[in-house]
Amino acid sequence: MKSSPAIRVLIVDDHPVVRMGLRIITEVDPRILVTGEAASAAEAILAVRKYRPDVVLLDVRLPDRSGMDVCREIKTQPGAPRVLFLTSFADNALVLAAMQAGGDGYLLKDNEPRDIVAAIRTVLSGGMMFDPIVVRAVDRELKNVLPNPPTNPLGELSEQERRVLAAVADGKTDKEIAVALGLQPKTVRNYLERVFEKLGVNSRTQAAVLFDRHRRS
Repeated sequence: MKSSPAIRVLIVDDHPVVRMGLRIITEVDPRILVTGEAASAAEAILAVRKYRPDVVLLDVRLPDRSGMDVCREIKTQPGAPRVLFLTSFADNALVLAAMQAGGDGYLLKDNEPRDIVAAIRTVLSGGMMFDPIVVRAVDRELKNVLPNPPTNPLGELSEQERRVLAAVADGKTDKEIAVALGLQPKTVRNYLERVFEKLGVNSRTQAAVLFDRHRRS
């Protein structure tokens, strides 16, 4: 019986103690191999090219550039890794910026190692991972925006609108969605405007959380 291939992880954080602490994930799942570390955006971009990780654990704030800048740049590389933002900031604006940059998940650093490992597995399999605290915050926003939402608001969407929204929930940018669906980026934005209007939301984060909540309904 063949063993499962290693999950190559790159840790990007400017605090040495944080980077050292995150290595405990290798004890939770022996398949995880921390292939390298980076303390800045410049180091992170070089490390991705050198180590070819499957998943990058990326802080949103780095000393030279933002984590969003790093994410956008590495996502343009062939065979780009999945990117899981790991931060101390439960800020909806940062979540939105992370998604727009092409991030595949957003998790807070105070999570247990097993939860970080679970998030790594989720994004590696193609899913998206939001920290429960962030989801609850967005849910509160949704209750204010949609005090009496329909049982499944996704039923209001056309098949193409659902495809676009599903891609948003997977963390894809407008350009990536356009390529995947054979559309122009402007057409994708037009679809998203209609999706937001039909769902009664005003951000990609809200739309993605709403989609995730109802996709199995």
